[in-house]
Amino acid sequence: MAEEDDTRIRILQSLRGKICEGKNLGPCSGPNRQRDLCTFCTISLDQEEVFRTKVFDKSLSPFYGEDFYFEIPRPFQCLSFYVFAKGVFQRDLPVGKVSIRKEELCKFSGKEHWFGLQPVDPNSEVQGKVHLEMRLNELIIENGSMCQQLLVRIIECQGLPLISGQNCDPYATVSLVGPARFDQKKTKVKKKTSDPQFEETFYFEVTRPNSYTKKSHFQVEEEDIEKLEIKVDLWNNGNLAQDVFLGETRVSVKILRNDHIHRAWYLLQPKGNGKSKTDDLGSLRLNVTYTEDNVLPSACYTPLCTLLLKSPDIKPISASAAHILGDICRERYEAVLPVVRLLLHHSRLVSFVSAIAALELENTQEANTIFRGNSLATRCIDDMMKIVGRSYLTVTLKPVLDEICESNKTCEIDPIKLKEGDNVEVNKENLQGYVQKVFSSITQSSSSCPPLMCDVFRSLRQLASKRFPDDPHVQYSAVSSFVFLRFFAVAVLSPHTFQLRPHHPDLEVSRTLTLISKTIQTLGSWGSLSKNKLVCIHVFILTVSMSSLYLFYYREVQKRAQGRKRIGKNFKKRWLRVTNRELSYHKHRGKEALCIMPVKNIQAVEKLDESAFNRKNMFQVLHSEKPLYVQAGNCVEASEWVEVLSQVSRCNPDRLGTFHPSAYLAGAWLCCRSLSDSQPGCKPCTPTLLANLQLDIDCDRETERIFSLFTSSYSKLQKMEDACASIAVYQGPLREQDDYSLFTIQDSKETFHTVRQISHILKELQREHDTRSGTAQYGSQENPIVGKTS
Repeated sequence: MAEEDDTRIRILQSLRGKICEGKNLGPCSGPNRQRDLCTFCTISLDQEEVFRTKVFDKSLSPFYGEDFYFEIPRPFQCLSFYVFAKGVFQRDLPVGKVSIRKEELCKFSGKEHWFGLQPVDPNSEVQGKVHLEMRLNELIIENGSMCQQLLVRIIECQGLPLISGQNCDPYATVSLVGPARFDQKKTKVKKKTSDPQFEETFYFEVTRPNSYTKKSHFQVEEEDIEKLEIKVDLWNNGNLAQDVFLGETRVSVKILRNDHIHRAWYLLQPKGNGKSKTDDLGSLRLNVTYTEDNVLPSACYTPLCTLLLKSPDIKPISASAAHILGDICRERYEAVLPVVRLLLHHSRLVSFVSAIAALELENTQEANTIFRGNSLATRCIDDMMKIVGRSYLTVTLKPVLDEICESNKTCEIDPIKLKEGDNVEVNKENLQGYVQKVFSSITQSSSSCPPLMCDVFRSLRQLASKRFPDDPHVQYSAVSSFVFLRFFAVAVLSPHTFQLRPHHPDLEVSRTLTLISKTIQTLGSWGSLSKNKLVCIHVFILTVSMSSLYLFYYREVQKRAQGRKRIGKNFKKRWLRVTNRELSYHKHRGKEALCIMPVKNIQAVEKLDESAFNRKNMFQVLHSEKPLYVQAGNCVEASEWVEVLSQVSRCNPDRLGTFHPSAYLAGAWLCCRSLSDSQPGCKPCTPTLLANLQLDIDCDRETERIFSLFTSSYSKLQKMEDACASIAVYQGPLREQDDYSLFTIQDSKETFHTVRQISHILKELQREHDTRSGTAQYGSQENPIVGKTS
């Protein structure tokens, strides 16, 4: 079983894009034309709705502008976008749809297209597949003549749609259809299942008895076979209501001319293949990117993953594999997300973001434009905040957003949009109250900010102050441009996107959230704020951009004197104290420190084997000098010390990769018996986990995504290699060329070296894909037949 898992290829699917806008929605003429049309859009995989936009008020050409992204957890045949008219006293009415078959999605990937709406016909709403077997049997009838009998076995179906949210009660009709024939048989009804097992066989006579004699050679009569077909229809049994059509497939009997047995899976099709002529129903502008990753076993990705994880250490950062990917895929948003996830999982993101932010600041000339563009650095930080800040948003915003959505007070202050009877002063007071609650929730939330976000904000503050030392406000605007404009304001505007609300708010609440969001965005500009609010924001930014563990940890411990070579009486009671800047120990609580160790010098914090000093609850603090050995009061305190010290030192650049789990005594390490006290550790250090951060990241899938992006941009990668070679050979500035001017090449030799490594790894990975992957046989369960077989 293990061997099978080692060679297994996982197929993972995702969908990303935007529902942009509609144009001239609804019938172009006649009594059904609605001028005050309130519409919304949905996305369905086959017949299962997976996404819904907000309702757009009274427009035949609405601008939706909603992004979507989701993993596709199951096989599907068709991706559909539906436009609905919002009903007031009745159910929502379908206006039209855009349906794209899975195999056609690649034609539209990554670019905006206008699609004409098609009618929503119940007979065209199908999904699922059917497994059939057909066979020709020779049959001798009573008078001794020979005829042929067609055996049709309907084995099973898979993926039939839900009916009113419930599993259907399916049955099938099997018909033999010809110019002058229509013989139909019916299976039993299977209760409450989308994957019915029928296992029923039906027999049809396909040649006339007098066509052959006993002595004639058995042959299929050509004119009959050419014109006959088997038609299978799936239905939901409606009991007292009308039966619902679920789909059909047609198979020509002539497929048995060369083989007397045919067995295959068929995709169910709309009735009459869904072809119909209708009036113009308008159009929908969509941007759709479908991704299918064939994920290989983990070992295949080790070289590429290792190269990417080295990115933060490469000097200059523009020569790193992660930056090169962002360079050659600069216009493709999907290139950033897998890099962020991969570096995040391996605790390498902060150092990478710091490096690319520093590179961006080198090219920033004005402090008031800091981090305002759509650069590699800003996109990485945006994605990081969306990934790690979900729980932070829930704690900070959800209670006040719930109150806003449920109390539903009117906050409209635009005179043009006021309704009859509205009082603008009351509305203004309502809006001010909501804004104050949101503002207070944000500025009092610093203790809930995830450590990783704190680390990134701290780095941005330091970099901004260094780049613009004469501007006292730049350290705040560097952080506020992300935390207010790109994080909190976006979450207030679209709470459903961050799972802060279960559904889109209604139109009035949505307008209120828009006004609050715009107000939150103004917090990024200092000129419009009162002194009190400015102080609140400064304190908030200072707090969230410090290490999140800014409170002191102060406990009595047993400390061993550093550097002692004998066991003896070397343990003494001391008070150990840690802040976000230093670790110190004191003879008495509150007295002057006997020793102070800067937190930035800590290289590792690990538990110590009990056998080292025959003491329990020991841990060690490794730094540039001798290790500090400490015995905590109990096992809980020992774990807390290790956690606290690991967290405050997690971003230190000189952290160790290995350590000795025991002590160096009597001229040797007790754990590995090495004689040198400077010998590198014999055990890997414990990875530093980010507090309050639980992520389920599939690193193989993310690396496969990166491989696909490199592969699809391989021509640009080659141009970058040519550009590096040109610089290295001529030792002069690169000539301005359209293909080269987009690349960031600070060190041509280092960049050239990385590009060559990437190219070599891509070739090896492609070889693995070619070796392991194979197309499923046409007609198999994985690759069912589409449409009518000829």
